[in-house]
Amino acid sequence: MNQLFCLLTVSLLATFSSFAQWQLQTVGTDASFRAVSVASPDVAWIGGTKGTFVRTADGGKTWQTGTIPDAQTCDFRDVHAVDAQTAYFMSAGPAEKGQARMYKTSDAGHTWTLLYQTQQQGVFFDGIDFWDNQHGIIFSDPIDNKWFILTTDDGGKTWQPVSPGTLPLMEPNEAAFAASGTSLVVHGKRNVWIASGGGRYGRVFRSGDRGKTWNVTNTPLPAGEATGLFGMHFFSDKIGMVVGGNYKQEQQPGPNAAITRDGGQTWQLVAQTNPPGLKEAVALLPGDRLLTVGPSGTSLSADQGQTWQQLDTEGFHSMGCAKGTCYAVGTKGKVAVQQFK
Repeated sequence: MNQLFCLLTVSLLATFSSFAQWQLQTVGTDASFRAVSVASPDVAWIGGTKGTFVRTADGGKTWQTGTIPDAQTCDFRDVHAVDAQTAYFMSAGPAEKGQARMYKTSDAGHTWTLLYQTQQQGVFFDGIDFWDNQHGIIFSDPIDNKWFILTTDDGGKTWQPVSPGTLPLMEPNEAAFAASGTSLVVHGKRNVWIASGGGRYGRVFRSGDRGKTWNVTNTPLPAGEATGLFGMHFFSDKIGMVVGGNYKQEQQPGPNAAITRDGGQTWQLVAQTNPPGLKEAVALLPGDRLLTVGPSGTSLSADQGQTWQQLDTEGFHSMGCAKGTCYAVGTKGKVAVQQFK
C-alpha cells in the first residue's frame, strides 16, 4: 500500500460511470441493522435489533436469517466476522437492562455461546474488534470520565479491564456513537483507534500496544449534542479516515470527513461528501478509491477525498468491504451488495 492515496491522473468521470447502484437484497426480516462485518468477498455477517443475525457465505446469492437464543431484547450494533463459520456479536444497550453482552458462534450460527455479560451501571458497549484469532478489544461509553475497555488474549473466553489510569480524561458529554460498528478499529498487530463525539471536538483516541496505554487528538470535524465522529477506517498503520455528522440533522451540509497520514496524531479536513450530511462508515476500494455511506446516500472519491461523486441516494448505516465486494445495511431489514472493480 505504499502508493495508497496517490493522486489519480485518469478521468474521474470514466471511473465513476462504470458503477451501478446498490443491489438490494431480500433477507426475510424487518429488523434494523447497524452492524456488518465481511470476512471475504463471499462471507458477510450482519447484526440487528430483536437479537437478529444474518449471514451469507456465497456473496449474497443466499441468506441465512435467525435469532440468537435468549437475546431477543438485544440490539447487535457491532459484529466481527472471522470466517463462514465463526463470528462475534456485540449487543449495545444499558448493562442495567441486561443488554451489554457478547456472543460467539463457531458453527455458522446454529449454536451460540454467551462470552461476556455485565450489569455494571453505565456500561453501554459501542464497538468490538480483533487483531487476530486470539487478541481482541471491546469498549463502552465512559464510566467516571474514562472509557470502559476490555481486552482478551484467548479468543474471547476471558476478558480483562484496561486500567482507567492509562486512559485520557473524557470531555463533558463525550461518548461514542454505536451507530455503525466502526467507531473502534484495529490495524496490524497492535494498533487500535476509537472515535468520539458529543463533546467540544470530534476526537480520536489511539493505542499502539493493544489498548494498554492511550493518547488522544482533536480532529477538525465538529462535535456537540448528536454530533461527532461516527465511522473510521485505517488503510495502513499510518493512513486512515474518519467520517461523521449530526444524527438529528442527517442531511445537514458541513465538514464530515478528515484524513490522517501519521497514525492519527494529526488530522486534516477533506472535501464535504456528495451527497452531504451524516456519514457513518468508510471503506477502501481497489484503485485506492474511498467509499462512504450514510442516511443521505453513498459517496465515492478517487483523489483522497479532494472531490466526491454521488453514487446512490439509498440510505445506509454501515458497510463492510473485501476486495471490492461491499455489503451495506440499514433500517427495516435493508441489506445491499455491490461489486466495485
